[in-house]
Amino acid sequence: MSVDFSKSATESPEPHKAEVKGNIPSWLQGILLRNGPGIFSVGDTGYDHWFDGMAIMHNFIFKDGEVTYRSRFLRSDTFKANMAANRIVISEMGTMAYPDPSKNFIVKAITFLNHTVPDFTDNCGNNFIKYGNDYYATSETNYIRKIDPVSLETQEKVDYTKYLPVNLVTSHPHYDKEGNAYNIGTCVAEKGKTKYILFKVPAAAATKDKDKNVPALKNVEVICTIPCRSMLTPCYYHSFGITDNYFIFIEQPYKLDILRMATAYMRGVNWASCLKFCPEENTLIHLIERKTGKHVETKYYTGAMVAYHHVNAFEDDGHVVFDIITYKDSRLYDMFYLSKLKECSTARDEKYCRPSYKRFVLPVHSDKGVADGEDLVKLKYTTASAVKEKEGKLMCQAEVICEGFELPRINYDINGKRHRFVYANCAMDSALSNKIGKLDTETKEMLCWSEDNCWPSEPVFVPRPNGEAEDDGVVLTSVINSNPGQSCFLLILDGRTFKEVARAYVATELHRDMHGYFISQGN
Repeated sequence: MSVDFSKSATESPEPHKAEVKGNIPSWLQGILLRNGPGIFSVGDTGYDHWFDGMAIMHNFIFKDGEVTYRSRFLRSDTFKANMAANRIVISEMGTMAYPDPSKNFIVKAITFLNHTVPDFTDNCGNNFIKYGNDYYATSETNYIRKIDPVSLETQEKVDYTKYLPVNLVTSHPHYDKEGNAYNIGTCVAEKGKTKYILFKVPAAAATKDKDKNVPALKNVEVICTIPCRSMLTPCYYHSFGITDNYFIFIEQPYKLDILRMATAYMRGVNWASCLKFCPEENTLIHLIERKTGKHVETKYYTGAMVAYHHVNAFEDDGHVVFDIITYKDSRLYDMFYLSKLKECSTARDEKYCRPSYKRFVLPVHSDKGVADGEDLVKLKYTTASAVKEKEGKLMCQAEVICEGFELPRINYDINGKRHRFVYANCAMDSALSNKIGKLDTETKEMLCWSEDNCWPSEPVFVPRPNGEAEDDGVVLTSVINSNPGQSCFLLILDGRTFKEVARAYVATELHRDMHGYFISQGN
């Protein structure tokens, strides 16, 4: 049975109790938030790309062995404008919105100017982030939308540019034990310079603001800036790495052409067409000290690649090790045009670029006295290398841990420290995954879960309170069930055995989403 990914969702704003099969652990108390595109057509107009669909938010509330489900569309300014006009009037990355042909010249001229210097969408349908005590729906533009994680009501619109000069920001921040958040954004052509800005949003307890309506971003701190290789072609990135002492930022040769973006509307193309992959260029790996915000003196490089999701990073005996999911080119984005999704299945797609789970190792110790051509990696458990070249540069080659693994999650309690287990979607033959897996990075063994005609989301690991082992907890995934007469469900797997613990059937359709965030009780 296939799934129609272009079918618009129907929201279920009133909470309803799910039918639980099995026994949910008594310690599992909290809210699983999930976010993704939900509306793909408005009036006679439709989105071209799946990522562009207007956001729908879901939550699964766990309390005393029961599960309550609800969903709501994000009431963004984009949503309101499109619905009021009964057509798509706000452009997204893969869909350019053009005015109604019946509109007069002035309306068309204003639309043109708005696309030359674009005010990006606030259709935040990629993930959720936490700044201070507040939760926000987010994509990758300068806008985020505060939401109520229980009712899923849309609240204030927050503009990063009021606090930082960033035009684009990742939807995958990191958090430390104190609740501080770290993120990175791109500042385009400010005072003749384009740069990447690493910043910290302090935890709520660290601020003096008593007004709960003041965004935590008001207290943002810039950690450092990273010059862009080219002022008018900053790289695209979706995440970054962090350890106890370092940040890892990948400046890959997958670039956004700013001049082409400014003329895209006039040329009748979407903004996504202004992304270009440059396979002839190397990838720069920036290693930055957390305490000082300074670059490590060594220059690290690797071959051309495209990466979206970091897995984790850690330090070991004078090395920084980071795991990341990579592609050999930029075809993945094109696989999610709705016209392509209708052609896709889980069968092997010859045009599909399979993701690789790679491990890179960056030697931090001095290379003085080391001859050119020598490998500086001294760790015995990996085949990754970092070979010294002229001018002290290190050319890094990764170890391939496995292939066909994407949307990775770990036990976030050990984020920044050495991990063993990773949970992700298995995507060997198609971007449309119908299987999730638990990877043991030491033995390379994998446990998998799948069911006929079922489509699991990105798995989210929730650790058991005071658990002793890294994989002591459960894995949560929302499952689209396309079997006739059967309901969709929230699946709970044992983090160790990857066997089913329970499932909670919901009396409504679930839809493919992107990322999720678990809020534990008391957090």
